[in-house]
Order: sequence, then C-alpha cells, then structure tokens
Amino acid sequence: MEKKQQRKSVSVASIETDYVRSMQKKENWRQTQKKRLRKKLIIYTVILIITFGGLIQTYISQKKDIAAKEAQKIEMLAELEQVQEQQKQLKRQLIKLDDDDYIAKLARKEYFLSNQHEIIFSIPEFKKEKDKKSDGKE
Repeated sequence: MEKKQQRKSVSVASIETDYVRSMQKKENWRQTQKKRLRKKLIIYTVILIITFGGLIQTYISQKKDIAAKEAQKIEMLAELEQVQEQQKQLKRQLIKLDDDDYIAKLARKEYFLSNQHEIIFSIPEFKKEKDKKSDGKE
C-alpha cells in the first residue's frame, strides 16, 4: 500500500506557490550552508593538523638537541675532571720546584749534573738487558 502512495506522489506535480518556493529556497540555502560548513571544517582540520605536525616536529628536534647537549655535557665534565687533576699535579710539582734539594736531585737524575769533585758513573739497567735477551730467544 505504501508503494502505491509513493507512486502517486511521484506522479503528482508539485504546485508552484509562494510557500513552496520559499521552502525550496530555505532548503537550497541550508544545503549551501552545509557545504560551506563542511569546507570550513575541512580547512580548519587541515590547519590544525599542520600546526600540530609542526609542534610535534619541533618537540622531537628539541628533544634530540637536549640529548646531544647532555652527552656533550658529560664529555666536558670528564674532560674538566682530567684538567683539574692535571692542574693539581702541576701545582704539586710547582711546590716541589721551589725546594732546592728537589731541583738538585732532578738535575742529577735528568741532566747528569754533579757537584764539585763528584764523578758520575753510568750503570746499565739489568731489566733492559734481560728484556733484550728474552726477545732474542723467541
């Protein structure tokens, strides 16, 4: 029975009255508004995606930079520790160099200097000779 009513409504011509025209205009206006709204939503969505993509990319690059800076900081702290140890050692050596006895001992050892009427004898080290002999046997 519904099919018969639908067929009749299709075959019946619509009456062109002011009310029908105004309703059609409203319907057309609503359809165009829906299309405009859909276009605006698509544009805003694309802008939002691009913005979030940029923010995420910036966050990731900054995180990588921070990790690189942390690694560099660790290396620099290790180097600083070595330099401070070297500085302490140099200060100790400087204090020793203020002592005349230490300078005399160092001069005798390194530069073979001697006091007056003192003779220096060069004695070969036995360890070096033993190492040379063991290298020749192999």
